[in-house]
Amino acid sequence: MQKRTEKPERPEPLPRRSRLYLLPVLFFAGLAALFGYALRNADPSKLPSVLIGKPAPPVDLPPLAGLVRDGKSIPGFATGDLARGDVSVVNFWASWCVPCVQEHPVLIDLKRRTGVRLIGVNHKDPEPGGSRFLARLGNPFDAVGVDGNGRAAIDWGVYGMPETFVVDGRGRVAYKHVGPLTPEIVTRLIVPAIDAAKSKP
Repeated sequence: MQKRTEKPERPEPLPRRSRLYLLPVLFFAGLAALFGYALRNADPSKLPSVLIGKPAPPVDLPPLAGLVRDGKSIPGFATGDLARGDVSVVNFWASWCVPCVQEHPVLIDLKRRTGVRLIGVNHKDPEPGGSRFLARLGNPFDAVGVDGNGRAAIDWGVYGMPETFVVDGRGRVAYKHVGPLTPEIVTRLIVPAIDAAKSKP
C-alpha cells in the first residue's frame, strides 16, 4: 500500500488590509535610512543659507555683562551696527559648546591677521558661562550680544554652535560657515570671503 505524502501547509497570505498597514512603516523606514545616509556623508559646512546676498536679520541683543576693554564696557550687538561701511564677521558661540573651545584660538588669530570687526553672539549661555569663557580664553570680539532665548539664532538660520557669517559693509550676508573654524578654513574660505565682501559696492 502506497503512503500518501501530505503537502506542507502554505501560510495564508496577509489580508490586503494588513498589507496596507505596512506601507507607512516601510515608507518611514526608507526615509530614516535616507536621512541617516545624508547625515553621515554630508558636509555640514556646505549647508545652504537663504540669507546669502540679503540683509542680515534684525536683532538687538544686550551686552554680555562684565566685559571691559581699555576701561570701557564692550557693547552688545544690533543689526544696524553691520551697515556702517566695514565688513564684519559674526560668530555664534557658547561656553558649553566643545567645538567653540577648539575654534576660539582661530578666532583670535583671525582678528589679529585681518583686523576685521568681529562680533560674538553668546547663545543660550547661563551667566557667568560666557564671561568666564572669554576671561579664560581671551576676547577677540569688538561686541558681544547675548542671545538668551535663542531667537537670534533662529532668525539667522543657525543649525548649531558654532556658526560664522561674513557680512559686507551694507549689512548683507556674504558668506556662512557651519561648524568650527580651523586655520585651513580661515585661509581657504573666510579670508577670501572677507576680501570679496570688501570689494562689493
